Amino acid sequence: MKRGTLFLAAAPLALATPAFAGTTANDPAVPKVEAEAKTAEPAQDAKKPQQEEVFSTGVAKGRDRLNSATSTSSLKDDQIELFGARSLAEILRNIPGVRAEAVSGEGNASYSIRGLPLASTGSKFLQLQEDGLPVLEFGDINFMSPDVFMRADLNLAQVEAIRGGSASTFASNSPGGVINLLSKTGDVEGGAIQATVGLDYGEKRVDFEYGSKLSDTLRFHVGGFYRSGEGPRDIGYDGYRGGQVKFNITKEFTGGYVRFYGKLLDDRTPGYQAVPVGVTGTNADPSFANIANFDIKRDSLLSPYITNVVALDGNNRVVSHDARDGTHPTVKSFGVETQFELGDWTITEKFRFADISAHLTQSIPLTLAPAAGLAFQFGGPGARLSYATGPNAGQAITNPASLNGNGLLAMGLLMDIQVDSLDNMTNDLRATRVWEIGGGKLTTTAGFYKSSQEFDANWSFTTILSDVVGGGNAALVNIATAGGVPITQDGYTSFSTAGTAGYRRRYDVNFDVSAPYASVNYHIGKVAIGGSVRYDFGSVQGSVFGADLGGGRVGIRPVDINGDGVISFPESQTAVLPLTQPAPVDYNYKYLSYSTGINFRVSEPLAVFARYSRGSRAAADRILFTPAVSALDGSLLDPEGAYDAVRQTELGVKFRKAGVTLNFTGFLASTGERNMQVNSAPDGSVQVEQIARKYSAKGVEFEGGFQHGPFSLTAGATYTIAKISEDAAHPQLVDNIPRHQARLIFQATPQFSTELFTVGANVVGTTSSFAQDTNQLKMPGYTTVNGFVQFRPADRVQLMLNANNLFDTLGFAEITQGSIPASGQVTARAINGRTISASVRFDF
Repeated sequence: MKRGTLFLAAAPLALATPAFAGTTANDPAVPKVEAEAKTAEPAQDAKKPQQEEVFSTGVAKGRDRLNSATSTSSLKDDQIELFGARSLAEILRNIPGVRAEAVSGEGNASYSIRGLPLASTGSKFLQLQEDGLPVLEFGDINFMSPDVFMRADLNLAQVEAIRGGSASTFASNSPGGVINLLSKTGDVEGGAIQATVGLDYGEKRVDFEYGSKLSDTLRFHVGGFYRSGEGPRDIGYDGYRGGQVKFNITKEFTGGYVRFYGKLLDDRTPGYQAVPVGVTGTNADPSFANIANFDIKRDSLLSPYITNVVALDGNNRVVSHDARDGTHPTVKSFGVETQFELGDWTITEKFRFADISAHLTQSIPLTLAPAAGLAFQFGGPGARLSYATGPNAGQAITNPASLNGNGLLAMGLLMDIQVDSLDNMTNDLRATRVWEIGGGKLTTTAGFYKSSQEFDANWSFTTILSDVVGGGNAALVNIATAGGVPITQDGYTSFSTAGTAGYRRRYDVNFDVSAPYASVNYHIGKVAIGGSVRYDFGSVQGSVFGADLGGGRVGIRPVDINGDGVISFPESQTAVLPLTQPAPVDYNYKYLSYSTGINFRVSEPLAVFARYSRGSRAAADRILFTPAVSALDGSLLDPEGAYDAVRQTELGVKFRKAGVTLNFTGFLASTGERNMQVNSAPDGSVQVEQIARKYSAKGVEFEGGFQHGPFSLTAGATYTIAKISEDAAHPQLVDNIPRHQARLIFQATPQFSTELFTVGANVVGTTSSFAQDTNQLKMPGYTTVNGFVQFRPADRVQLMLNANNLFDTLGFAEITQGSIPASGQVTARAINGRTISASVRFDF
């Protein structure tokens, strides 16, 4: 790297202050109290003394990592630009221990850590933060993962990640770890503008950033991006449209600082869901291939001919949305961060309010079948097929067996998710004091965390019928009986979930979280020993409406969707909310988290540590509409359903000397899991299943860096042995490997850099895993190579060529079916094929 390497290290239990790239702790322009937490950059010259590496996320106080007892990593901004990432998930998959399924597009990726289960979507056990506060209080709100509301651009100074350890006590709902995106703050003066274009895919993007001092004690930073284009898959329209702007201003004073910051995000991105794939061979040794006229790496079922989403809003009124808006988040946030001295105490206060809303439309195939078979199933003998949309609208499909060369139709779930409010308020106040005792230093910290998370959303699911073809050419299809009686309406088979009341819902719920916490850390000589504790108590109040709640509620009824005065068959199958019969939500929960560890600095370059932690993750919307919460009074019927506990043990060794960094951490982890999981029934059809089980995992992480002259290498790997340890509903699954859990995941970035150019590759890979918990169908392992070349022809000018998935590797992150069906077709999500971009950057 030009400036740094990727480190695995640790941090103590003491005061947490912000970390910012580009300024060392010795910078005289930065107040000492803030500079203590800044990330010092590693020396490039191996003969010079090694600088300290300071880390501040998920701990009490930033300190050199070799003096602490946690497992941490950081990615600098100049490293991140080399990855050629097309989404945040493709950046975060470079953190050892983190499993990121980067197949959904810009947001709604799935994340896990250290063998903790990825039973569903989102990041249940892993919290995503911006500048030290969570983006959302819960990482797995249905359809609204935190990364939907986050973007990586030139504002980003670095990414910090803590795995296990004190993450469970210095943040709520983060027992597995915390990943924190830290913004630039103008401590390095100057800026940049960068233009990027996709050479073999649709992208046009402009990024900018600028920071400067307004006086000796006042500085600011502003930056953002705007983009448009089709994106890395062929969908037939500009699926990417929008951008963000971030701003902060910092006032320094004796003993501290105060910072105000804001963010505006308004962005539209497509959501890539499962698509058809052909499969032959055996479950243990499958062979996957494209079906005719559909490329799993470049196509999706998104199309300009499937754009009119007709649904019911939260008041059962007919509305129409444009599917081309895809996932459309809007964020307006404002925050204040300050640190000051009060006597012998250091006070740190962080506050942020975010006005968050979103709209999402996406389609998931429920059934793939020959066109003639689906026509017969819905319309009986002699049923007729015709196009409902597209350039052939109204035209009969006379030879279904040869349709698009594959003869297939897909019956899919078209989801319209309107989120009126995900407003999030968070406040974290803490006080720290260092005491000189017995020749050592005792650091004490006490704090109080408070958050309020709104969830006001409307779900309206409909069922559609489309052909299966790539290139953005898919269209909706109609079915009529042999006598010409319509069975579908404009390609819709029902205005519900396949004719049922399932998942027609409205939420209006508030999650209130309070958490006092404290820590002590005693450092004497080569030994640092400490512990921390956190007590979370939460209140969940509001109401929900559901066509599927039962108990005399409305469910399915006829609605004249198109207003023609006639009720068609699909209109007779409309799921409607019981607006006069809400189900209350009213329950409380509480849990205790703790962590304790010891670190021994064997010598200047070597340290060892041990840690034991227990943390928990409170349930959010996923236990609503389940037997855990009463539909009569909103009380918690199953107290164990309110949260899932995680226990972790860590043993580690860290070495850093003369351009070499080596870190090894062994871990044991166990947790319970109550969740909603999308998998497949025995016949291969898609189903949603409530699960309640326990998991355990053990393994070892490695992270290292090497630098000699112009050559550098950063690398990481995680080896995990995980299993399902308990499942009362499915005892046959006990001792099975959890789905998607590979034994080995790995990353490596070798590069050669001079003043004139930089060349290298970012390599990311995984061994095989099972598609589902039944441990039948295997998903093959794969390795992707992302190549990069930077050329600096003049001062402050840089040209960059980046190839994501350079060798066009086929890699699956998700397969819905647990075994090969008789049809020889599954639905799956694969990583994108090769995409090449070119950028030009001017620094000033």
